[in-house]
Amino acid sequence: MNRLGKKANETLIEMALSADDDIAILTKFKPSHSEGEECNGPETISTAGSEIPNSSEGLNSTETTLLIPEHQVIDKRHQSKDSIFFRDGVRRIDFVLSYVDDLNKEWEKKLERRKEFESNLQKAGLELEIEDKKESEDGKIFFVKIHAPWEVLITYAEVLNIKVPIRENDIPPLVENPLDCVLFPLRLPEKVMHPEPDYFTAPFSKDKQELYLINDESTFFSPSMRNRIVNYILTRCPYGTEEGKKKFGIKRLLNNGTYTAAYPLHDCQYWKKASDPNCDSERYTLYMEWARFLRFYKEQPLVLIRKYYGEKIGIYFAWLGFYTEMLFLAAVVGLICFLYGLFTMDENMSSKEICDPAIGGEIIMCPLCDRDCEYWRLNTTCEASQYSHLFDNVATLFFAIFMGIWVTLFLEFWKRRQARLKYEWDLVDFEEEQQQLQLRPEYEAKCTQKKKNPITQEMEPYLPLTSQAVRFCISGATVLFWVSLIIASMIAVIVYRLAVYAAFASLMENTQTLQPISGLLTPQLATSVTASCLNFVIIMILNFFYERIAIWITDMEIPRTHMEYENRLTMKMFLFQFVNYYSSCFYVAFFKGKFVGYPGAYTYMFNRWRNEECDPAGCLIELTTQLTIVMAGKQIWGNIQEAIVPWICNWWGRRKARNNPENLYSRWEQDHDLQTFGALGLFYEYLEMVIQFGFITLFVASFPLAPLLALMNNILEIRVDSWKLTTQYRRPVAAKAHSIGVWQEILNGMAILSVVTNAFIVAFTSDMIPRLVYYYAYSENEDLPMSGYINNSLSVFQISDFPERNEPKENPENFVICRYRDYRYPPDHERKYLHTMQFWHILAAKLAFIIIMEHVVFIVKFFVAWMIPDVPADVKAKIKREKYLTQKILHEYELEKLKERLCQGDKRATEKEFIATEGRMELSRAM
Repeated sequence: MNRLGKKANETLIEMALSADDDIAILTKFKPSHSEGEECNGPETISTAGSEIPNSSEGLNSTETTLLIPEHQVIDKRHQSKDSIFFRDGVRRIDFVLSYVDDLNKEWEKKLERRKEFESNLQKAGLELEIEDKKESEDGKIFFVKIHAPWEVLITYAEVLNIKVPIRENDIPPLVENPLDCVLFPLRLPEKVMHPEPDYFTAPFSKDKQELYLINDESTFFSPSMRNRIVNYILTRCPYGTEEGKKKFGIKRLLNNGTYTAAYPLHDCQYWKKASDPNCDSERYTLYMEWARFLRFYKEQPLVLIRKYYGEKIGIYFAWLGFYTEMLFLAAVVGLICFLYGLFTMDENMSSKEICDPAIGGEIIMCPLCDRDCEYWRLNTTCEASQYSHLFDNVATLFFAIFMGIWVTLFLEFWKRRQARLKYEWDLVDFEEEQQQLQLRPEYEAKCTQKKKNPITQEMEPYLPLTSQAVRFCISGATVLFWVSLIIASMIAVIVYRLAVYAAFASLMENTQTLQPISGLLTPQLATSVTASCLNFVIIMILNFFYERIAIWITDMEIPRTHMEYENRLTMKMFLFQFVNYYSSCFYVAFFKGKFVGYPGAYTYMFNRWRNEECDPAGCLIELTTQLTIVMAGKQIWGNIQEAIVPWICNWWGRRKARNNPENLYSRWEQDHDLQTFGALGLFYEYLEMVIQFGFITLFVASFPLAPLLALMNNILEIRVDSWKLTTQYRRPVAAKAHSIGVWQEILNGMAILSVVTNAFIVAFTSDMIPRLVYYYAYSENEDLPMSGYINNSLSVFQISDFPERNEPKENPENFVICRYRDYRYPPDHERKYLHTMQFWHILAAKLAFIIIMEHVVFIVKFFVAWMIPDVPADVKAKIKREKYLTQKILHEYELEKLKERLCQGDKRATEKEFIATEGRMELSRAM
């Protein structure tokens, strides 16, 4: 291939400023083609071999297809439509637009927009081919197929700073892992894991094409690169002026119904390879090796995912896979802690005393509600106290400390993994995607005022400070209102707890069929379970509405760049989800049973409902119940939404197409009938996983099995996400990302908060500290130090001191005293019903424990973070090697060019310039 000979045919694209509105537009391409290039017939709108008509003379796609003579329409039964090429079988379809011609009052306006838009796409150098609606499956949809020729690709590869191969990587691979033989069953074939060799790369430059390893122009840029370039043009291409404002971008045309869809094509059907040998069938490979659940134990083909979907989706699956791998360790340790509680359940002295008829059976407890509740015996909570020991034991403390260190190891090792991916995926010098940093089309369209950019010295739109302040105030008020709505709903659930407890107590006492399970299903547990389910339903309803509100108020703020938009939406959604999902858990962990008062002086909510008490075995089992229901319910509902709903929608949309022969159902129609992944598709995936991360870190001290549940969910999640992306969704536009973005900072914040919450849970929610204080300071039995703990932890109340509001209606056994959970003096003491000294000892021990645990964990966390470098040493060496080679190759190229100019007698190529260039090479070698 003579690439030098094509210099004369190269085209330039200028990002110019319009004289009237200073909006950058794409100016006209003037491409020329090599001899012998074929025309595509009357159905192809192409710049090849003809003058491009201006906007007043050009024909739009509808008019073009109407001019096709009947005998020239290709019979679909004699041509395979499962193709990703134009009708000539040479030019690849890089993007597809679709629209429907509805003869309504907007028809002419949409027709004019399409005419102008497609004309401007041609001026930008793109080639279009139309599929008439008569050839579509339903006879209603037009398809505009778009191809980016070589001249367009190399122009925008330079604009987007795309890195391309310059030399094969000569750095030897790492020493083989001795565990590779053990991990061999988890490996995928080498051709799947590394479908192409590893190269040193450099940013593409049109003027230095000889430097790059260009073997074939048609395959040099991967399909994901090609669709990213075409999407870049589509989002910035103008389509006319309306209401005195320049209108541009495919997004607006989709919003106003001019086009119904815009998407790149999958390269084949997912269940079989493409018949065309020029197609790589990467979708089929991804489905067979990655997207099937039976491959759940296999590693992910991250290189192929990145190649097919782009770096942004690739890094999400890399993070999700790494998170799942790290969960395995946490799940194993959590399971061991749970088994410890299970095996020591019979040795728990507290449960033994509660279940003993001579101890727990003789302790009469004060009623748990006013008037309607009766006195009850402590041993009725025997089973609940035994199950509480599963999670409230000494292993809980160990696991809370372990998880504080685990989360640090996870975040630090992810930084190293991320650094390796940045190098392998050519993202080292990538600050942020240019598309992310450039102005959003919506910002340019809505901001009519302009000011000079101090860096570029060019006029660009801006939003006045007063307008920003008003929009932020409205946005902040809206978010505050919805957060207040969550808090109000949580208070409503608390009121439900308080209101129905007496009903459950009366129901279980008077219903004979419930008597056999009354020991296990206590009124407290029944109230907690039903309240948790009700809370989960409210969470889902509020989520449904707030997601739409968050997008609306973020759009209203008019963020300047795509990155700002995503960051603002992320913070709004995360703040809401944080309060929505965790508020009920925070209530049970830190508020329930803490402000109850004591018999005769109970505290009331709204002066009507008596505050809830914890079970004599503690509130930890209720926190475990709440956490399990919300966490498991969210994961089940999330998988239903992600897998079943898209499958049903696609099945419904394709039901008619099944009746037609396969060769009538074209590749672009098949993809058109799939669901749209959307710009916020990954946002919701990250949000789901980060909320799960909060469940397994913020409240893990109450439920050691949470990491195991998360592990099982994530194994399923990886395959569900890959399955739906490969089979149920249109191919997303490829985008770059060098990290998980703002989610990294959110994870760091949650990791720090988790240390605090788990310290408070161990101190105030579990019975760990009161038991330790009793063990070391108040136990009187040296042989059985924990004997007598239950009696010690219950205070005495004289029933005659009950005010009329609290006194039960009946006292058939004429009890004189009842017991309640607190540390207060008895009625015959001079400090009647005041806190004992043991209460203050326990409180001091709790505060001391929190301070000690937090400092120990934080010190270990920061030491581990300091010990583990963010970038592996071998990656640093490879980065330096690649930079050195790139500079060397570029300098050698410049030197050769300078020699050619000297030989040709170019007077501008002076001897001093030659010496300076050679000296720069020597300096580069020395550096």
